[in-house]
Amino acid sequence: MPSIVSFGRYLPAAVLRNDELAARLQVDAAWISGVSGIEERRIALPGETVADMAFEAGRDCLSRACLSHTSAKPGLILVASGSSERRFPGPAAEVAHRLGFAGTPAIDLALASAGSLFGIVLGAQLAPQYGPVLLIASEKMSAPAVTEPLDKNIAILFGDGAGACLIQPGGPGLEIADSVLHSDGAWANDLQLGLTGPIHMNGPTVIMQAARKIPAAISELLKRNAVAPDAIAQFVMHQANQNLIDRVARALQVPAARFYSNIQKYGNTSSASLLIAASEWHEQPALKAGDRICLAAFGAGFHWGAALLTAAF
Repeated sequence: MPSIVSFGRYLPAAVLRNDELAARLQVDAAWISGVSGIEERRIALPGETVADMAFEAGRDCLSRACLSHTSAKPGLILVASGSSERRFPGPAAEVAHRLGFAGTPAIDLALASAGSLFGIVLGAQLAPQYGPVLLIASEKMSAPAVTEPLDKNIAILFGDGAGACLIQPGGPGLEIADSVLHSDGAWANDLQLGLTGPIHMNGPTVIMQAARKIPAAISELLKRNAVAPDAIAQFVMHQANQNLIDRVARALQVPAARFYSNIQKYGNTSSASLLIAASEWHEQPALKAGDRICLAAFGAGFHWGAALLTAAF
């Protein structure tokens, strides 16, 4: 069964705290944390690209795989991003070249927020054919979030960063047992980033749909596998908004503490957030053989879904 054997991440050094952003937006810093759960976010340097951050996260992931004595040479590279600087080419081929894998197939996934989850599912399907799959998600959303005309409800949310994971065709790790994915373009205009201009988000619609669709996808997945929500050792979601994470926990009747959260430190890093969060969570010593982990995400498109992992050591 395909397994995730290592994670990696990269966060830019620059930190933008709520008090600094609040002064710029002429709002109260407490309001920002109250509506989002965010206290600070990382901001890429002006010349730091999506590919730069993806390279660093991929390198971190591969180095961790080597430390665990896992063969780290990928046969396929997937790079998810909704904020690439160019229409084409996407960052995947450049990242593969910089990592030393020129000639290795590299595919771009133009998916915001849900890119990590869709990439994990695709990687699990393709690993038996191509060998290890390196999945990277990298986003530089802070700049379009503060592009005029400014919307303070969007400007407070987004940060920059990249996350990665290495999926092996089999062996010990976090086995990818099952998944569900869904897409519906009926709301395509409610969350979008054009070729120029700011991020556009119809906040009430996005939150309402996410609050319905994420628990439904998780429930669909767990029911199919005869697993109760309280049997999941850890839920790791796309870090969109702390209030949304808490609503999903309530809908599933699971303690909020069972949902890993680092949004207070990094803000919403779109597709990168799920892998950044999983990377931090995976370093904690509490994971035991047989533990079940549920990943979930929702993003522009709309695209959403969930994946069930089992710790096998």
